[in-house]
Amino acid sequence: MSLFGTRRGTEAASFPSEGRLPGFDGATGWLNSAPLTPAELRGKAVLVDFWTYTCINWLRTLGYVRAWAKKYESHGLVTIGVHTPEFAFERDVDNVREAVAEMNVRYPVALDPNYAVWQAFANNAWPAVYIADAEGQIRYHHLGEGAYEECERVIQQLLTDAGHAEVGDELVSVSLEGFEVQADWENLGSSETYLGSEQARNFARGVPASGLNLNQWTLSGDWAVEPRASVLEGSEGAIAFRFHARDVNLVMGPPRKGASVPFHVLVDGEPPGDGHGFDVDEQGHGTVTQQRLHQLVREPGSIADRTFEITFHEPGVEGYCFTFG
Repeated sequence: MSLFGTRRGTEAASFPSEGRLPGFDGATGWLNSAPLTPAELRGKAVLVDFWTYTCINWLRTLGYVRAWAKKYESHGLVTIGVHTPEFAFERDVDNVREAVAEMNVRYPVALDPNYAVWQAFANNAWPAVYIADAEGQIRYHHLGEGAYEECERVIQQLLTDAGHAEVGDELVSVSLEGFEVQADWENLGSSETYLGSEQARNFARGVPASGLNLNQWTLSGDWAVEPRASVLEGSEGAIAFRFHARDVNLVMGPPRKGASVPFHVLVDGEPPGDGHGFDVDEQGHGTVTQQRLHQLVREPGSIADRTFEITFHEPGVEGYCFTFG
């Protein structure tokens, strides 16, 4: 049972104040809205959602945040996304604007490339949700995925306490597709793995794909392992990963805007077939054209230890981070 299932009808004091909602003065720009100030938000319940567009953990929360923004806007909720980038290319406003359009993010987005808003909230994770009442006091926050019912119950309670008695207690129903589908937690045996030297782990240098242990990865071909990414310098090269999960995702990009790099995916030495992700076909063929997260495998059947290989046929591709689901 939800912690908040017994709190319907209580006052906002049930959620002690965590401090006043910081302003967004540190934002360098806004999408979908003119800049919003605390004074303009007074009298509104406010949900602030910290995100970065390549983060699979945030993407799996987006369906809920989008649904809350749509359902409760007419009842006085203002939803604000704060885009704080992880990778350098996520600082590019055009990249963020393209992601906002592709992901159907229609609520206001504050651009936070310098982490000024992040620091004002003393935030330390993607995703992170902060919910403030109509008096500008933060009443609840949640870091990471999950707690969807709890978050929505807080929204309902704070709106009710602000005088919106018609809010009701029915929860949103979401239809999730693509990256927004929740992880198969029971069968998830691989975790986020960075390919840059600053955060790399389990890198089995010189080990062939066939010799990898679970959650090890390796490179073949001429690669430069830079601080934040592995960059292919040769005419052809591959990355292999021994994984245990339903989904395999990879943050990667071409060497420059407008460029494209073809690739081919194998799972246990064979094309993925029905287990292909939406960025490849059944034969495992795909093309890198954007700096973003790519879904390469989504296994429809039983989950076991498997070896993933992705081969690039032109130089310059940048591989940043594997995630799994």
